[in-house]
Amino acid sequence: MVKRRKRIYTENTQLRDLMKNIEKKIIKHLKDRGWDNLRPSDIAKSIMIEGAELLELFQWENLPLKDIKRDKKKVNEIKKELADVLIYTIEMAVLLGIDSEKAILEKLDHVNKKYPAKLMRKDSKGDPGTGEDSDYWRIKKDYRKNGKKS
Repeated sequence: MVKRRKRIYTENTQLRDLMKNIEKKIIKHLKDRGWDNLRPSDIAKSIMIEGAELLELFQWENLPLKDIKRDKKKVNEIKKELADVLIYTIEMAVLLGIDSEKAILEKLDHVNKKYPAKLMRKDSKGDPGTGEDSDYWRIKKDYRKNGKKS
């Protein structure tokens, strides 16, 4: 048990260090170009534009994960667009003084509580989240109806 805790602690520390290293590189990237005072609205627009470019890679198709993974060219294009989205997202976080790691971990904790794995796994026989009677959609509708934030 102690070894497992130490391994988890080491992995978390490495992840934290990696995230902080990425944030530092992005801050340097912004400062080097004089972009360290960008308007958050402009960054948000850039996130959505890049997200739309990512979505465009899937236009007119709805392939399963295994088929996408086999298409190395598509995976490479997805990688580029994901990097754009991630960079702009981390830019916004660092400029607003948001701890990216903490924000992600807090949101994951919230989602884990909102969509319990055991309940979601029960629905995952077909495509995840499909069907209006799935627990995923029931929970989502309930949150929207009751004004709870996702």
